[in-house]
Amino acid sequence: MPIDLSNKVMNPDRGPILSVDDHGGGLAHSTRGMVTSPHDVATRTGLDVLRSGGNAVEAAIAIGASINVTYPHFSGFGGDGFMIIRDRSGKVRAISGIGQAPEVIPSYADSIPLRGPASMLTTAGGVDALGKAFQISRDELGGRKSWSELLAPAAGLARDGFEVTPSEHFWFSFRQNELKDLPALSEHFAIAGKAPQAGQIFRQPQLADSIEALAIRGHRDFYEGQLAFQIAQSLKQAGSPISADDLAKTHARVERPLSVAYRDGVLLSLRPPTQGMTTLEIMGVLNRFDLKGLDEGSPDYFHLMVEAVKQAFLDRNRYLADPEFTTVPTEMLLSKPNLDKLARRVSLKKAMNWPYTFNAADTVFIGVADALGNSVSMQQTIYHDWGSGVMAGNTGILWHNRGAAFNLSADHPNQLRPGKRPFHTLNPGMFIQNERKCHLIYGTQGADGQPQTLAAILTRLIDYGLDPFEALSRPRFLLGRTFSDSRDSLKLESDAGEHVFLELALRGHEMSRLDAQSPLAGHPGVIQIDEVQGTFRGAHDPRSDGRAMGV
Repeated sequence: MPIDLSNKVMNPDRGPILSVDDHGGGLAHSTRGMVTSPHDVATRTGLDVLRSGGNAVEAAIAIGASINVTYPHFSGFGGDGFMIIRDRSGKVRAISGIGQAPEVIPSYADSIPLRGPASMLTTAGGVDALGKAFQISRDELGGRKSWSELLAPAAGLARDGFEVTPSEHFWFSFRQNELKDLPALSEHFAIAGKAPQAGQIFRQPQLADSIEALAIRGHRDFYEGQLAFQIAQSLKQAGSPISADDLAKTHARVERPLSVAYRDGVLLSLRPPTQGMTTLEIMGVLNRFDLKGLDEGSPDYFHLMVEAVKQAFLDRNRYLADPEFTTVPTEMLLSKPNLDKLARRVSLKKAMNWPYTFNAADTVFIGVADALGNSVSMQQTIYHDWGSGVMAGNTGILWHNRGAAFNLSADHPNQLRPGKRPFHTLNPGMFIQNERKCHLIYGTQGADGQPQTLAAILTRLIDYGLDPFEALSRPRFLLGRTFSDSRDSLKLESDAGEHVFLELALRGHEMSRLDAQSPLAGHPGVIQIDEVQGTFRGAHDPRSDGRAMGV
């Protein structure tokens, strides 16, 4: 039975819901399919694929390749990628494209560097994830687009240029004082020696060459062919321990998604070593409470969200790692007895003490649904903004630094070992309603903030019935450290209202203030599909440069 929440507190400081006119993207509607991503040009690339007869998977591949060009601070071919694919029959599968540690591990004195060649410690699984998705589309979903056709827009953007986004300008400027540690920024991403300005045209001819090679020779050329040889040589020269053999051993996994019951449906996410189980655990705990019995955006609402996050994060920190190297008890963690136990630990009156470390990372979310009944929830990442900060020679491929997520302690589940995949924050998801035949596609940027942002988005969509743009526009929270605040405090966007800040502080939360609509609150996207009505509604976060578009 749902737990009754008493002593509900109204929020008199609550501002109005943002309308579709308050931000450029707004709420998109369609009856023929929909795409969303954090970059307008990449979104339009996917829209063109759908309009020309392509399916959702093909559109997602085209968007993923294009955003690797147009959003280089958050995504790239030298990073990892993930998908959940649901086809017209209702069959669901997950693709986990995570690069592994090299067979020869370098020695580290105290810790793994966050940037530079020594942080280039895992191979990149994102290209193979795109390749696996293409094979599924071609062999099982009747896909008609060629691999080269889907990569052509990305190659064109790299060679002919595109307009720099406000997001890229912000992050380059933010890292201005660290350029000596991020040589790729000053050498390859500056324009005339200065931070790129929003609206300036930026070209990447070396990357265009690499994309065209992939388009001609296929995705495995990144791992076993001529491009792989070029990458391996470049990584070695830069000082990375990754070898040609390590690249050849890199393969994305096609797996059955994890699931947990929520209200009248089921939530789906990725298996370990991603923190998909963490998002599902949070939502499983919240499923034990009657959220409709309290006001969305009230102190009670935010307090319950945060306390559920804490319970799931404790399990994540204790267990989450590559299940091929350590036991990760996902079935136990998502079981009814465990979720019941965690819910009982939540105090509705007092905050649990929280002195734990926050992990920072950057990611993009891509969502696609077509009129045939296929849908894709997808994320790509290079870990920290600009990844390792090192380019793989003259390939134009910026390499990620996901290996910095490993731990050197012998008793840690995420200990660095040869061939091991690191803990991953990415966890795109889906929600399938049992009877109404509606479902949601969702995901967000934000590292440790991802499960927190998703909890807020999903409760607003499912429990409170907000539309995607309303749900994305509401104030959000972030437990832990950020780039601008090293305290492990509870960050809350200022438009949540002064009364909420005061009441949460009285319950024991150490409060910090984020600006309203802060970029630190994540950049989620949502597509909502009603299979009975044949309608699509979608939005991308107004905090981002992206938007949803209907066919």
